[in-house]
Amino acid sequence: MTQTTGADAPRSPRGSRGSFLGEVRDAVTPRATLLVLGVIALQLLFIASYVGALHDPKPKDVPFAVVAPPAAAGQTVARLERLPGSPLDPRAVADEATARKQIMDRDIDGALVVDPAGRTDRLLVASGGGTVLATTLERLVGTLEQAERRTVRTVDVAPASARDFDGLSSFYLVVGWCVGGYLCASILAISTGARPANPRRAAIRLIAMALVSVIGGLGGAVIIGPVLDALPGSVAALWGLGALTTFAVGAATLALQGVFGIVGIGLAILLVVIAGNPSAGGAFPLPLLPPFWKAIGPALPPGAGTWAARSIAYFGGRALTGALLVLSAWALAGIVVTMAAAALRRRRQEAELPTQAD
Repeated sequence: MTQTTGADAPRSPRGSRGSFLGEVRDAVTPRATLLVLGVIALQLLFIASYVGALHDPKPKDVPFAVVAPPAAAGQTVARLERLPGSPLDPRAVADEATARKQIMDRDIDGALVVDPAGRTDRLLVASGGGTVLATTLERLVGTLEQAERRTVRTVDVAPASARDFDGLSSFYLVVGWCVGGYLCASILAISTGARPANPRRAAIRLIAMALVSVIGGLGGAVIIGPVLDALPGSVAALWGLGALTTFAVGAATLALQGVFGIVGIGLAILLVVIAGNPSAGGAFPLPLLPPFWKAIGPALPPGAGTWAARSIAYFGGRALTGALLVLSAWALAGIVVTMAAAALRRRRQEAELPTQAD
């Protein structure tokens, strides 16, 4: 009769279970547990943000002009101000030319031109700024005019391209640039470490990010314009916007990684995807969003980029300054924080060397 010992001996069920539990304990470390909990939190925040922003769009204080003789203008403005829920923020302007200019400057989103000699008025809209907003204004003003036994004819002074369904092409273009930014920064972190070891390596990452931004910006501008003919406007201007948007998001992601390590990737997703995309004014322009998302949208890269892309495509490049300043601020802050975090990390490492030698 032979006996098996050592490695050849069969394991008892108790020993096997103990080994399995030990492997589980080794795999599920406190750090891994925290990262998984962070993923769950991002998942729930994603749902809350998108559904909260987009489930019930309602116009609120939409900038709107009224063109009419003084007496009629005051009455019309008063009627618009009394609409339930304050969907419009009406103001009287001198003439139709002024109203058109303010629409093209993106100071207002529409205007009602009253014909005092007839019963048909004109509604000026700009579907290039968002088709859903233009149709919402048509519905609101049409209902009001019908109650006054008047009719209204819609004039689109900045029409969206026939191939730009609901004015969404600019939004998806900017989303693509943003995705390229944080994915490139994330790959750099995963491949060579979340935190660069020194300022020189941090600078190399930023240079790589800049090169990717230039290429990605050009690619997006060419695809959306000459290739698909989905968005009009200057290819060169869109290229510049794409490079700036991609770099702004990428540099911000590198900065977050430099400060928080791998967790910085999650924070970048929180800012850009969870908070930035639903508040960008893509699916529903800003005046249709709830107050929180309406307030944060213009300050985040997706919102600033979407506004700028629409301005380039449909408004002759007007009203770009604010959006470009926002993107530039993100880019500059990303550079400064990335370099500062790398310098601080190098300083700490140098300070630890004498201690390790002792």
